[in-house]
Amino acid sequence: MSYKILDDNTLVDYILQLPSLRNFFKGADSLTACEVGDGNLNLVFVLGDGNKGVVVKQAVPYLRIAGDSWPLTRDRMRLESQALALHNRLVPGLVPYLHHTDLDMSLVVMEYLSHHTIMRKELVKRKRFPQFADHISTFLAETLFKTSDLFLSGGEKKKLQAEFINPELCKITEDFVFTNPYKESSENKWNPVINPEIKALRSNSHLKVAIAEMKEGFMTHGQAIIHGDLHTGSIMINERQTKVIDPEFAFYGPMGFDIGAVLGNLVLNYCSHFIHTPEPVERADYQLYLLNLVKEIWNSYALKFDDLWRENNRGDLCPPSYWDYPGGERAFADYRQRYIRQLLRDTAGYGGCKMMRRITGIAHVEDIESIKNPEDRAVAERLALKIGARWVMERASVNHIEDLIGVVQEVTAGGERKK
Repeated sequence: MSYKILDDNTLVDYILQLPSLRNFFKGADSLTACEVGDGNLNLVFVLGDGNKGVVVKQAVPYLRIAGDSWPLTRDRMRLESQALALHNRLVPGLVPYLHHTDLDMSLVVMEYLSHHTIMRKELVKRKRFPQFADHISTFLAETLFKTSDLFLSGGEKKKLQAEFINPELCKITEDFVFTNPYKESSENKWNPVINPEIKALRSNSHLKVAIAEMKEGFMTHGQAIIHGDLHTGSIMINERQTKVIDPEFAFYGPMGFDIGAVLGNLVLNYCSHFIHTPEPVERADYQLYLLNLVKEIWNSYALKFDDLWRENNRGDLCPPSYWDYPGGERAFADYRQRYIRQLLRDTAGYGGCKMMRRITGIAHVEDIESIKNPEDRAVAERLALKIGARWVMERASVNHIEDLIGVVQEVTAGGERKK
């Protein structure tokens, strides 16, 4: 079928042409579709018959947030379908089930997560998710380790690298995360109340050198297949389950980018509660929950990643024979410790960049944007900028996750009074 952009009516006709989905719904009498997408890139439909449903995601030939004045190829849907298929193999149950892929139509049909909600929205409401740290640390450890040189042969990895070349969306990240927010750019938008902070950020040479180093790592350090946009808006959740969605930015990049995105977005939410939650005791309790979540995610990830490495050291980077000498086991343990410590430092740098760009770049976050009063919103924004800058600039001295948590606590001490 030749490509055409679908709508609520034509999507039903399209789905009924697919035998597997026609059988899934067992008829068409009450089948309806509704476009629900609020993201930056694609059309997203929910299609169902009142009993069952699926989600259909279709790429359009432009950047949706900017409109058809910003052309974009539809190849991102190929990347997303490949990533979903890979994640369903590596971490089944932690991503939506993939029903159907149609590359000619640039669409995928996947599980409808009717009993899940976007995590970001729930964090604004101070909801708690007892399984999340375990789930997301498992997702990170399994997907990052098992697509890296620590697990794969050189040939296996290079084959995957060829399949996951993603130049257009990488360019969007390079511009919107690492470059445009820190200079004059027509795409940027920010709260004018924080104009002095924006000006200072753009002229901070120490910070800009550090961000340039992070960008260089993003562009050149192909450690593993990363999700590439793993924020709390790309996670569907309830008290029992976690589902990672929207992997169209997937490519071979630095592991710390995904981890930093998760942790940085939790800290953005932490900052927002200085306004969202004015009652001090209630606020402090939920912010402590968020910091404990940051700590638990990193510690669980590091432990799971190290266990996977010890038990599955089959990759070409440092195979078992490399450590086969007296004292080799201790040296292997030391190398793993150094590697994971560097991942934490990368996590700090990328997490800091992700926080700052959500304040001054093209795409913001509901946690903070939902604060309607500009003066109030500026309180949270200033805190996020300060934390992000310190995470980036001080990353070389980070040895434990408590170091990053300590920065958050230092910057936000008396946060509601900071002007």
